[in-house]
Amino acid sequence: MGRFRVRPGEPLPDDAGCGMLHVDMDAFFVSVELRTRPELAGKPVVVSGGGPRAVVAAANYPARKFGVRSAMPFSTAKRLCPHLINIPPTAGLYGEVSRGVMGIFRELTPLVEPLSLDEAFLDVSGALRRLGATPASLGAQLRSRVAAEHGITCSVGVAKVKFVAKLASGMAKPDGMVVVPAAETLDFLHPLPVSALWGVGARTEEHLRRLGLDTIADVAAFPPERLKKSLGTAIGEHLYRLAHGIDERSVVVDSPEKSIGAEHTFDVDRHDRAQLGLELLRLAERVGATLRARGVRGRTVSIKVRFADFRTITRARTLVSATDVAREIHAVAVALLTEHAPTGAVRLIGVRVEGLDTGEAGEQLVFDSPAPRWRDAEVAADIARSKFGSAAVRPASLLAPREP
Repeated sequence: MGRFRVRPGEPLPDDAGCGMLHVDMDAFFVSVELRTRPELAGKPVVVSGGGPRAVVAAANYPARKFGVRSAMPFSTAKRLCPHLINIPPTAGLYGEVSRGVMGIFRELTPLVEPLSLDEAFLDVSGALRRLGATPASLGAQLRSRVAAEHGITCSVGVAKVKFVAKLASGMAKPDGMVVVPAAETLDFLHPLPVSALWGVGARTEEHLRRLGLDTIADVAAFPPERLKKSLGTAIGEHLYRLAHGIDERSVVVDSPEKSIGAEHTFDVDRHDRAQLGLELLRLAERVGATLRARGVRGRTVSIKVRFADFRTITRARTLVSATDVAREIHAVAVALLTEHAPTGAVRLIGVRVEGLDTGEAGEQLVFDSPAPRWRDAEVAADIARSKFGSAAVRPASLLAPREP
């Protein structure tokens, strides 16, 4: 299976037709806590409430080497690893980080299906031309952004269908990416044990092994009618199709998008508010372009500021009327920064527009207004960028490099 793993510095494999990504955070709860505890790196750590009846919410990889697992009683985990370090859970922190990570995913594609706080499916098929990217390059990009902006790692599986993408992300752990070319789906699947099939629990696995089926290749070669007769029509057909790499499930988006945003983490913490203002303009341009591309506007503009010590604030302001104009978004964002974060070293800054609607009511027009029609200019820039690339048109103040 090692041949499917993407190694640093090597060319990305052929991923044509592989529009499904499964992304899974690595030891999510522990990783979030360890961002501010570098002295615990490499030590066995769990997140748990502690006490005789508490259970392990998450265990890092050094702890897992001792057999410690999530959902295990903490007392059992302590017996397995006497020098285990416990961190009590921090209320609200994991949801905040999860929202930020899911926001990165939604910048790439609106087709995101969260499965929990720390994993999701993404269908990037429709975004490839718009972004000028391949599925594997998008997987690498989001892995890099999650690490830079949130200080945690994730593993990514890239494949043609959901089932294979999820298996691939599991094999990529920790902190890796596995790409399964569409033409090699069966080469990837068939050596795996039957327990790897989606929906196979302990009882079904036992039943399959009694039939002499130990690998997915065995299931694929087994007469489908005998499989259905033995397991039941629905389960037998389901497993037979999976064994042939067939999974017709699509990404299910839980609800309409409620906000659109963009964030940037600096390589070096920033103090200069003028530089932060330029970054806010860059982010507002991205948010405005995304709003217009999706045909929505928003009434609330918010900023997110993460300081050097990982303390994070969000502040918002609601407008009189909804907007998709970057110039207006930027003006509000700068005002919020000036009012609520006038000093301090900044690690990350972000802009978000919330309260989205389709904008069918149109703009609030003001007769004889001397103000320039910024939206017209931004729409013209959208058209130019779609024809000549993302760097074709940009505000003059952003022509200087971002990082000095």
